Amino acid sequence: MRKLANAELDRKNVEEFRQADKTSLIIVLDDIRSLHNIGSVFRTADAFLIEKIYLCGITATPPNKEIHKTALGATDTVTWEYAKDVLEVIAKLKAENVLVHAVEQVEHAVMLNAFGVKSNEKYALVFGNEVKGVAQEAIHVCDGVIEIPQLGTKHSLNISVSAGIVIWDLFQKMTNRKIT
Repeated sequence: MRKLANAELDRKNVEEFRQADKTSLIIVLDDIRSLHNIGSVFRTADAFLIEKIYLCGITATPPNKEIHKTALGATDTVTWEYAKDVLEVIAKLKAENVLVHAVEQVEHAVMLNAFGVKSNEKYALVFGNEVKGVAQEAIHVCDGVIEIPQLGTKHSLNISVSAGIVIWDLFQKMTNRKIT
């Protein structure tokens, strides 16, 4: 086996990305402190053709040198919008018939492996602060909550890791694509 050069990976250019059919998935980042986490989520969103990212509360916005360190240009491809109030974003998405789910540990959460997607539906995932998680007020107005099953001693995963896991899982379920 030989490691492939970037030029051999057959990736889209910025214009091809903008024209591509997007995965019916929207990401909402609320009160994310770490600029590197924000950049990492942008990069993951680019990888799976995510429709849009909402940056809410204290979440920093591009252009930003620290976000760019991990986003590596994904802030130029993935559509994003800043909104101060996550509750307003959730209400807007629900009014557009988007199914909004928080990613959090709560009573009666649906484990990610048991979460089923409905065909022809658009979904939004709300990720919260690194320490406090998704605000309770936001959880109350979401359509549901998804939890990532964990078996070790730690109580949570890093937000960028959580986003990667959940985005990948929903991408697979929504597209039924075989990645080669």
